[in-house]
Amino acid sequence: MKTWQFPVTTFLWLLLNKRMGPKIYFAGSIRGGRQDVDLYYKIIEELKSKYGTVLTEFVGDKRITATGSPPKEYGSDKDIHDNDVSMLEECKYVVAEVTQTSLGVGYELGRAMAMGKSILCLFRPDGEKKLSAMIRGAENGTTFVVKDYKDVTEALSILQEYFATRE
Repeated sequence: MKTWQFPVTTFLWLLLNKRMGPKIYFAGSIRGGRQDVDLYYKIIEELKSKYGTVLTEFVGDKRITATGSPPKEYGSDKDIHDNDVSMLEECKYVVAEVTQTSLGVGYELGRAMAMGKSILCLFRPDGEKKLSAMIRGAENGTTFVVKDYKDVTEALSILQEYFATRE
């Protein structure tokens, strides 16, 4: 009888990958405005605790401001771009909070679509504020989902519903 022998590193990788769940890229406004950073933090914490590994926890970091450059450990604009694209390639899911207008989030969503990622966009309507037609119009109900919500509790319920229908 033949037994399977895995190197310890392979075994640990398999164990950690199974325990940590799928990789999730969370997108939220940084240079477009940080008004929702507290909300981002709560969504990221929920994603981490229930649905997988969040590759972009820094989006919920209050130290990063729209006008002040990010902490030096994030590098130049080129470094940030390249690192973010690399994380997009690595992830299985993209969850984007799209209430705060952000060119960067729109760019990330376009790249994620081109990569065939499963995308959930969360939008909080507020009076005159309307979601871009390029985001709302991309919804197909399966790989690109857009959901409106009123508050953080409803946003977390949407996450539960979304991930319950995924692998």
